[in-house]
Amino acid sequence: MTLTRRTLLGAGMLAMLAAAPAFAAKPLTIGFSQVGAESEWRTANTASIKDAAKKAGVNLKFADAQQRQENQVKAIRSFIAQRVDVIAFSPVVESGWDTVLREAKNAKIPVILTDRAVNVADKSLYTSFIGSDFVEEGRRAGRWLVEQAKKNPNRSYNIVELQGTVGSAPANDRKAGFAEVIKAEPKLKIIRSQTGDFTRAKGKEVMEAFLKSEGKNIGVLYAHNDDMAIGAIQAIEEAGLKPGKDILVVSIDGVRGAFEAMMQGKLNVTVECNPLLGPQLIQTAQAIKAGQPVAKRIVVNEGVFPAEVAAKEFPNRRY
Repeated sequence: MTLTRRTLLGAGMLAMLAAAPAFAAKPLTIGFSQVGAESEWRTANTASIKDAAKKAGVNLKFADAQQRQENQVKAIRSFIAQRVDVIAFSPVVESGWDTVLREAKNAKIPVILTDRAVNVADKSLYTSFIGSDFVEEGRRAGRWLVEQAKKNPNRSYNIVELQGTVGSAPANDRKAGFAEVIKAEPKLKIIRSQTGDFTRAKGKEVMEAFLKSEGKNIGVLYAHNDDMAIGAIQAIEEAGLKPGKDILVVSIDGVRGAFEAMMQGKLNVTVECNPLLGPQLIQTAQAIKAGQPVAKRIVVNEGVFPAEVAAKEFPNRRY
């Protein structure tokens, strides 16, 4: 091979290399453990996260815990073993996370909490928490009911409460916020309180038991989420009573099913809890990976929707 030919071949290879696209950066990998699929809210939350990851070109490793903490612990340990860039999860309950989160910290894998908080002694075990203020949601539900009691002083305001999953942050906080507000109004009294596990079926079952024991003594149902409220509405109707009239129904989440119930006159108010956290989660994870500072607590903006505005707002609901 002549020197001229070698030179030409070398120049050609250099030109090809120059024209080739630069090697793509390794995509961000996030391991995400979801609580489960217990409600319309959770389904929308999962869809938002998966959609945001896909749009951002993020490699999302998704695990459904099916409402069991041990499944989430296993998933987090699997993410650690796989050396993901960021771990994110929505914890089933608040306590019992110190050991596995310390393992993630020792592996130098940052952790983002979404939707629900954890109760740990060392706050450095997680980098950021993105989600609603559940205590404030409970307060908002309580404030709406206090106003109703002032407007209609002659009706019964004995309350039955459908709590969320025992030990979970939203159940603990929504109960606390509601109780904090209604204690100022003597007419508002919780006469029965039991978990409905955030599910429609369990909400119906527990409401049936409330009606059997308390009957027409019940003036208000306060449900920690819309799915339990919708299940309870079925029980109220089957008992020959009118939900929204004979028994006021107050719930939290703001899913489309709640707006439909309000338009039918069966639910009186829903306090919004926005599940569309996907974009914020992905942006926060990207910032952490890039070494940028992120807020320890990121609160979602939300509203309160009484039945009077349901028809107008319904077309705008995305979940």
